Amino acid sequence: MLDKQTVYKKQIQKHLYFGGELSCADLSELTKRSIPLTAKIINELIEEGSVVETGLANSTGGRRPQMYSLKSDITYIVAVSMDQLVTRIAILDMQNNYVVPIENFELTLANNPQALYQLLDLLKKYIAKSGISKEKIIGVGIGMPGFVDVKKSINTPYLKPAKGNIVSELETELNIPVFIDNDSSLVALAELKFGKARNTKNTMVINIGWGVGLGMILNGELFRGHNGFAGEFSHIPIFTNNKICGCGKSGCLETETSLLVIIEKALKGIKEGKSTSLKNIHPEHPEEAAHQILEAALNGDSFSIDLISEIGYNIGRGVAILIHILNPELIVLSGRGSIAGRLWRAPIQQAINKLCIPKIAEDTYIEISHLNYQAEIIGTACLVMDQIDKRKFLLTHEKNLIS
Repeated sequence: MLDKQTVYKKQIQKHLYFGGELSCADLSELTKRSIPLTAKIINELIEEGSVVETGLANSTGGRRPQMYSLKSDITYIVAVSMDQLVTRIAILDMQNNYVVPIENFELTLANNPQALYQLLDLLKKYIAKSGISKEKIIGVGIGMPGFVDVKKSINTPYLKPAKGNIVSELETELNIPVFIDNDSSLVALAELKFGKARNTKNTMVINIGWGVGLGMILNGELFRGHNGFAGEFSHIPIFTNNKICGCGKSGCLETETSLLVIIEKALKGIKEGKSTSLKNIHPEHPEEAAHQILEAALNGDSFSIDLISEIGYNIGRGVAILIHILNPELIVLSGRGSIAGRLWRAPIQQAINKLCIPKIAEDTYIEISHLNYQAEIIGTACLVMDQIDKRKFLLTHEKNLIS
């Protein structure tokens, strides 16, 4: 296990990362340690160069406390955002600034037994290309689709290791702590820590992408369920359309709501001669195709707006179920598809108005994420910082770097 001194330091770093600027009293309360001990640890972190004084707090009467924050460029996080088709990698500092630009890599997960080792190769090359030494990388966070068992570090359908588990395979090769979680859970974590869900207690975060994921914040914390599989919003069997979902079942919410469905409907409409500004939509390049449709809608293309309205209404049908069961205060629309912004709100709200008992839904509001497509990248960084005081490997990693 980590020694107590290391745990205290990691806890303070974690709270400064999420809190931005905090006083000694703030950190004492958050870590549940005495003020003298907290002050001692802060001074040690200042001497080590990871924490800096940022001045006195704004006056609220009485003596103004000294405020502290993390030094942005002392350590870094490698953030990996994966979907079924594209993997994005970035390196962030302690203020969530991109110190190395995001790079997109085509990496198919389905029916690809080498996916994990292709990811490993991408990580090695990206880190080497960045010029940042491993001594300065505190961890690698990876968000991925699928049934991710965080405790066992496995993903049931994807990224099969030849031995051990996903984390052990990557850590052995990288010699950097690795943390994994479901992509929609990490989108929700980003919204909870830095986005629209901050300071909320009960919020549903809808991740609009190639599927329609869900991250649930209940009582102010991310809810993962018994085995970590909670939030499989995409696979609510809501339609009688006989469409087979990727999960093998038919009629799942995903079959009428994903960005892949929007592309499919756009291609069909163009073929039928619908009036639209859309040109050259190529299904073999879904990322580019989805972006074209969403941008066209934002620029007033009626056909594209109608597609979003239809998909949005169907998402709203699923949201209505969530409202009846969980009575959330907020619905946040996040992820890749949320760049269409306000265009989602009206059709989703229409479905809620039509399908929900008014009294239950009257205090539930819909917000559009300002993190949108960056939410998962930010969420993977949050995952690393949220876990830095809890992993045995971290101490081994640090000793190796010192020796």
